Amino acid sequence: MSSAVNCTSIEEVRSNIDRIDRQIVALLAERGSFVKQAARFKKTTDDVKAPQRVEQVIAKVTALSQELGANPSVTEQVYRAMISGFINAELTEHAALNTDGAKP
Repeated sequence: MSSAVNCTSIEEVRSNIDRIDRQIVALLAERGSFVKQAARFKKTTDDVKAPQRVEQVIAKVTALSQELGANPSVTEQVYRAMISGFINAELTEHAALNTDGAKP
């Protein structure tokens, strides 16, 4: 189900990859803003880490990957790395919120 065009040069391939990278980074920024908001609703660091939720997301995206003709193994690896990074960012946000909330 790929919508990729058939490129005629390495420059065209790279141009398309650059275009897609820009879209991916924009989506990461959007996803990150929601992750930051999620920290407000979680009471503990265990709630932030939420391993059961991580596995739900992995299952969902690997199924979607198969549906869309992407490589499920690559999708899983990318998502595990991305989620790990976002969990670290959310833990920082969660700690800052709890520190700020504890001040008189």
